[in-house]
Amino acid sequence: MPDPDPANTPEQEIAIEQAFVDRVYDRVDVLRADAVGDRDAGYRHLAATVPGAQFERDVFVYRAARRIADLDSQHEGLVFGRLDFDDGRIRHIGRLGVRDEEYRTLLIDWRAPAAAAFYRATAVDRQEVSRRRVIRSFGRSVEEISDDLLNEDAAEKLPVIGDGALMAALGRKRTGRMRDIVATIQAEQDAAIRAPGRGATIITGGPGTGKTVVALHRAAYLLYQDRSRYEAAGILVVGPSAVFMKYIGRVLPSLGEETAALYSLGELYAGVEATRQDRPEVAAVKGGTIMLPILRRLIRQTPPEAPSELRIVYRGDVFKLDAADLAAARARVFEKEPRPNLAKTEAGRALLVALWRKVKPVLPDAEPAKFSRDVGSRGEFLTFLDHWWPDLDPAEVLGWGGDARRLAAAAEGHLKREAIDAVAESLRETDFSIPDVALLDELRMLLGVKPQPRGRDRIRSWDGIQEVSTAQDRFYDRPERQARDAFYEDYAHVIVDEAQDLSPMQWRMLSRRGRAAGWTIVGDEAQSSWPRPKESADARRRAVPHGRVHEFHLTKNYRNSKEVFEYAAAWAQPRLRAIDLPEAVRETGVPVEAKTVDPDALLPELAGAVAEALEAVEGTVGVIAPYDRHGELASVVHDDRVTLVGPLESKGLEWDAVIAVDLDAVAEAHGPGVAYVVLTRATQRLKRIDLG
Repeated sequence: MPDPDPANTPEQEIAIEQAFVDRVYDRVDVLRADAVGDRDAGYRHLAATVPGAQFERDVFVYRAARRIADLDSQHEGLVFGRLDFDDGRIRHIGRLGVRDEEYRTLLIDWRAPAAAAFYRATAVDRQEVSRRRVIRSFGRSVEEISDDLLNEDAAEKLPVIGDGALMAALGRKRTGRMRDIVATIQAEQDAAIRAPGRGATIITGGPGTGKTVVALHRAAYLLYQDRSRYEAAGILVVGPSAVFMKYIGRVLPSLGEETAALYSLGELYAGVEATRQDRPEVAAVKGGTIMLPILRRLIRQTPPEAPSELRIVYRGDVFKLDAADLAAARARVFEKEPRPNLAKTEAGRALLVALWRKVKPVLPDAEPAKFSRDVGSRGEFLTFLDHWWPDLDPAEVLGWGGDARRLAAAAEGHLKREAIDAVAESLRETDFSIPDVALLDELRMLLGVKPQPRGRDRIRSWDGIQEVSTAQDRFYDRPERQARDAFYEDYAHVIVDEAQDLSPMQWRMLSRRGRAAGWTIVGDEAQSSWPRPKESADARRRAVPHGRVHEFHLTKNYRNSKEVFEYAAAWAQPRLRAIDLPEAVRETGVPVEAKTVDPDALLPELAGAVAEALEAVEGTVGVIAPYDRHGELASVVHDDRVTLVGPLESKGLEWDAVIAVDLDAVAEAHGPGVAYVVLTRATQRLKRIDLG
């Protein structure tokens, strides 16, 4: 590269970076062509007829396919940073590492230790960096550069262009999807991203501090550091809602990582995608540990369709077990095996013992072993056993709780009548709520999980002919999440976002997915919607394995303008204890608006506010309102840039402009922490519409 000239114009500096970017892309084109050639050669290797040769071919093709996927996924904005050091060295930072024809470093992967100075160097601790440059591209074309001069003595040698990449990135419009921040990671964020993978990493910080995006970049960093461990066992990323998971869904793919499993709390039970929110008082019951003894009693109840009498003819006499006899037999089964789905053999034995006690006084010469062989093998006995002791599905058992009488029997001594009625009403709904998913998972364990045979997924069959599949086939053709469904329990790392909202039952559910995992736990207690934080904290301590804890606190609010955040903070401070108030780093000059209207005037007022917001911002507009008002408010949401969500779904999301409807009702229903969340979703403009 040419020597730096402090007299260069922005256009000249862009041209210099463009020449380097062109060189990198030319090299990437060569690497991709080589990888395609390797892959195709592997497919043509038909002589691989023995397992060892087939395996070698498989690995060869897989490596080539993976390299192609990496190069393709990182193509956009491949080069985004440059470091100029005091000694004249230059390093370019990018989405992946690239070497030239002589195997010399051309581009440094952002996750590599050599790239750390790009994020951590400051004017106080320069780490020998004179200038840091952020390069913004579209396709292969460099569009913009922005410099930070860290060494004032270098001003005479280095041109300095632009006014700071971070502020430019913060002011960019929102698109409805979270972007990666590889070019603008800040020092305190970088430290959390690069924390060790083992043990527990706790990331805290107020609204807008980048906790979520740091957690996602951490997943990419862990995969880079120890790919064999984290790709083989997997990384689980858990968020609060399906809306949130859609919002963050493209961050990891944009960083070249497709292997992490992303699930909302409503999806962590196979076959269920719950999006319904329970009323707060119902969610507080369902999420509490009070449900554990209730569920244990529920599974011991007689199934609704179970027969109430057993009649058997033996040696000419009729012997009968009535409802009381059967209830006693059921109780004896649970004394031996508390998991119903693993107790069928024990249930058959209990029935035979109960029958033998009827037979022995009548037929004193009968032999117990012969009696058991004879009766236990009869079709009518086995049919009765199947109906009396069926395999139970967690969804079916949870549905029993919709019968208030059954639920009352299970909840006696634990719940008051009004709570029983409210929970039963919720369980009678046709779909599951998000808190129900943790109950289903708990029931899955209480009922007993039968061992499943492991399939040999490396064998495929076409027209009756079996052949070893290639890694290319598995990498591209495998259905989403097939390898690690919602019940997978051997993750190497679990990342939990909005952790302050998790109920104790949800922590129990997550603990099963990460029994031997490292954990990254992200949250802010002030934004919590869970009403009993101590109970949840205790559940979290039991869920996360004991070990080394790494704690990071983020202090800068990059989302909200100062005007928006100072308004939100002033509202929250008298209502929330121990609130964490980060420093907002930018101003827009746009004050927060607040207006009170009569309920009859809400629709026209909201319609006007939406139209005004669409005119004022280039990006997205969020309308956050109480759930019971969504029906009437939906009529004013008719633009693709506008989203209507409930207060709980707004967690973790952001819009350029936000219209908060009836904030007092939100605070009353969900607590001041959730209302605080609502006030901190806007990046540029916030308007409150309250009802008088």
